[in-house]
Amino acid sequence: MNQLNVVFKRELASYVATPLAYVFTVIFLVLAGSFAFFFGGFFENGQADLRTFFNYHPWLYLFLVPALSMRLWAEERKSGTLELLMTLPISLRDMVLGKFLAAWIFTGVALVLTCPIWFTVNYLGDPDNGVILASYIGSWLMAGAMLAVGSCISACTKNQVIAFILSVVVCFLMMVSGWEIVLGWWPDWVADWFIESVAALSFLTHFNAFAKGVLDLRDVLYFVIMMAGWLTATAIVIDIKKAN
Repeated sequence: MNQLNVVFKRELASYVATPLAYVFTVIFLVLAGSFAFFFGGFFENGQADLRTFFNYHPWLYLFLVPALSMRLWAEERKSGTLELLMTLPISLRDMVLGKFLAAWIFTGVALVLTCPIWFTVNYLGDPDNGVILASYIGSWLMAGAMLAVGSCISACTKNQVIAFILSVVVCFLMMVSGWEIVLGWWPDWVADWFIESVAALSFLTHFNAFAKGVLDLRDVLYFVIMMAGWLTATAIVIDIKKAN
């Protein structure tokens, strides 16, 4: 646990010490506020809720989260500090978890900073705060799943730009895998159970349940399993790449 804390604090401090943290936070807050009140037609709808605000979260994360995760391991490999980290008395599990948790907590802080929007909606009307709270939880879990994807891809390459592009592509595919138009592309000979399994992998399918105010354990487990799976893959990739 002490080793995990060391990695976590080191990584979190690196966010605060670099402009990346502030740029990420400012861009997220500006875009989230703009989509909530202007592009989302909040005032035209005449309804006090944050439905449109959360509808745009997956698409904001699609670009902002890979921008955050691309440096997790690609930077370490490019600068040669990964080899140094591997010589320290810190387990690979603690390194992977520490880096991930620091990025996830940082993303959570940026999400919490949007709470004034929640307070504003309560001032203007009488929204269902239970739905809003569930949406915040779902949004944070989805961000964690995307970070785990980005962590694994970042471990695969030394180039941060490549890590960013590949993370965007993979996250996009995992978002739209449940869309009807995508499911309709499968040939007739493909089994229904396989198509349903692919649809169940969609980030949007599970996030939309939270956005409706439904806290289903299956949706929570989905995001937890996604994070655990991709972080395990990250550790495997790093173990393979450490000698290269």
